[in-house]
Amino acid sequence: MDEDDQADDISQLEARIERLAETAERCRKFIFASRIAIGVGCALLLLMVLGAVGIGAVVLLGSIAMVLGGIVSLGSNVSTLRQTNAGIHAAEALRSELIGGIDLKVVHDTPMKLM
Repeated sequence: MDEDDQADDISQLEARIERLAETAERCRKFIFASRIAIGVGCALLLLMVLGAVGIGAVVLLGSIAMVLGGIVSLGSNVSTLRQTNAGIHAAEALRSELIGGIDLKVVHDTPMKLM
């Protein structure tokens, strides 16, 4: 494999790592939103149990939906985040291996002449 092919492979891996990093960031945002939904839903349910909020069917169903939807979204995005992080680590390891396999040439510095 010549150096141009290795450089192309390294560039492709770096692009893949960037795409995976963007996916991981989206997952983190969804995880945060899911936790907020779970918290708000639980708070509404607690307020209804304590009698601070009128027990309406819409409020009750909405808070249950927020809790359940938040749990499902949280689980899905945590799983996706773990898989994405594993993909990032694998791509970084392969990139390091490719970089380590390049026969680097030593370039000696020459003094610059001032005009």
